[in-house]
Parts: sequence; structure tokens; C-alpha cells
Amino acid sequence: EFDHGDGELSDLRAVAEWVRGERADDLLWLAGFSFGAFVSIRASETLEPTTLISLAPPFGRRDFGDLSTVPTMPWLVVMGEDDEIVEPEEVYRWLEDAEPPQLQLVKMPATTHLFHGKLVDLRGVIKNTARHWLHDPAAARE
Repeated sequence: EFDHGDGELSDLRAVAEWVRGERADDLLWLAGFSFGAFVSIRASETLEPTTLISLAPPFGRRDFGDLSTVPTMPWLVVMGEDDEIVEPEEVYRWLEDAEPPQLQLVKMPATTHLFHGKLVDLRGVIKNTARHWLHDPAAARE
């Protein structure tokens, strides 16, 4: 049931705790689109994922005021420059003010909120960014 982010945050924390219990040696990544980005960004403060991926985060539409620290892990934010739901300039301004230390912001031109007609490009952005953050098992053995 929709709970304006509070219940969803509790749900995400419960899932993450279960995953960590089942797969203690695996890395936890959080990703979310729009409202899901809102929830995952808020959860990142306590869950401390290895990586955070936020697509069209609703800065300016949701109250991120209770976020006491900005995400410090590698963080990819992808924003459509023609987003009709979330004002891109609000997102850029929030990120600039917050100064996240490991932020990679990708602005996709001629792209709306739902990334309509741009999903292949979006996949490429995520893939090409995320591959640099993947754990290299060979390096761990050396």
C-alpha cells in the first residue's frame, strides 16, 4: 500500500536485511526510478549500499529534507533533460548544493520522464557506468 515513502522505506530496509542475511558476501546495490529513486536515496543513508543508481530522482517534488547526509558511495544519477514530471533544473541544483563526493550525473538530451524511445540509450549509460563499479573477483585473489 502506498505510504508516501515511509512504508516503502521500511519495506526496502527489510528486503535489504534479508538479502544481506542470505548473501552476506555479495555487494548491495540500490537502484530506483522516480519515486523508487526517492526511496532508495533515503535508504542509502542507513543501508550504505556499495552503489546507488537513481533515474529521474524527484528532487523538488518530494521532501528530501530528512536526508541528513548525502550519499557517499558511487552514485549514478540519470536525468532526462525534457522531463515533464520532475524539473531537471531542480535535480541539478540539489546535486550541486549537496556536492555528493562520488556522483556521476548523466543528462540525457531530448528525453522525457519515462525515457520513452531512449531505453536502449539508458541501458548503455547504466551499463557503461556500472561496469567500472563491479567487483573484480580476479583482483580480490591477488
